[in-house]
Amino acid sequence: MVADDLELLRAALADRYALGRELGRGGMSTVYVAADLRHGRDVAIKVLSASVSRLLGTERFLGEIRISAGLTHPNILPLHDSGDAAGLLFYVMPYVDGPWLRDRLEREKRLSVKEAVHVATDLADGLEFAHRRGIVHLDVKPENVLLEAGHAILADFGIARAVSVAGAGAQAPVGFAVGTPEYMSPEACGSEPAIDGRSDQYSLACVLYEMLAGQPPFVAATAQAVVARHLYDEVLPLGTLRPEVHQHIVRAVHRALAKDPADRFPTLAAFAEAVSAPPEVSAEEAKSIAVLPFVNMSPNPDDGYLGDGITEEILTALAKIQGLRVASRTSAFVYKDHHEDIRVIGERLGFGNREWIAQDPDLESLRGEPRFAALLSPP
Repeated sequence: MVADDLELLRAALADRYALGRELGRGGMSTVYVAADLRHGRDVAIKVLSASVSRLLGTERFLGEIRISAGLTHPNILPLHDSGDAAGLLFYVMPYVDGPWLRDRLEREKRLSVKEAVHVATDLADGLEFAHRRGIVHLDVKPENVLLEAGHAILADFGIARAVSVAGAGAQAPVGFAVGTPEYMSPEACGSEPAIDGRSDQYSLACVLYEMLAGQPPFVAATAQAVVARHLYDEVLPLGTLRPEVHQHIVRAVHRALAKDPADRFPTLAAFAEAVSAPPEVSAEEAKSIAVLPFVNMSPNPDDGYLGDGITEEILTALAKIQGLRVASRTSAFVYKDHHEDIRVIGERLGFGNREWIAQDPDLESLRGEPRFAALLSPP
């Protein structure tokens, strides 16, 4: 913000707020600490840039802000005020001097599994509360997560949605997007018109992944490359980056990171339940096996059908064993002709404490092209 604009802003807000130092700035806004003259407290004022303010328009933006301002929940940082000052849109939040999750991650890279899950479930509670009222955050990221008194609070709630809805009625410039690339859902990356709470679920899963693994699910040199990876790439299995993470957490995170919203959890409450406590599973239910397709090692490629047939026979025979869960043919045959480490395939299929069996007794050969392999998860 140029000096002249800043002085105009100070003058426009002078009857309510005494603008202080700058706290931070981004591509769309600048944040200042200010004294709330009416209530005798410090607040944080986020001011949208002049170009963004002109693009969105006052009435449409502030109308959306009022909806979000009605949210009252322990895990949501409230909005105190909003308005138009000197042609610039602004909104007012409590001033909190950290600690913020981004600060923790920059300092420590990752959190303990227990704390990461606790932060994620706190945020899920706040998001679920808002989703039931038809409000989506659209910018869940570590920079918007405050860690205070043993619980997590989500800031800027509804702001991204307000920008998105207001911007939809304006002639947005090319490249104008709402959200942060590392945490945007595929549907948000693709600018789909109908986005619901499952987009926030994906973003929260990205945050939980980073808290556990020390990096977001997708990283790249440019924002455009990160967006492309959200749209098309499979995420690196969380268990390979941090093996001590329990498999029920790994499975929940990967489900929430599904490309198609229909494949994620139906609600944030369901996601929180899945990551916070493993389901009660009997010893019999815990016995499970997946059979991967044979590789045709003959010189005749037309013999491939023989391997498929043998795999089918094995699957059929195993399915008759009472108390044994057999991974479906569809799940197993996804990995036909894939040249991946069998341990990675096991992670993706959700096999936790794994034992590996194969025709070839040398387990290291499984890193190549096994003639036959089965993944067994013992009770």
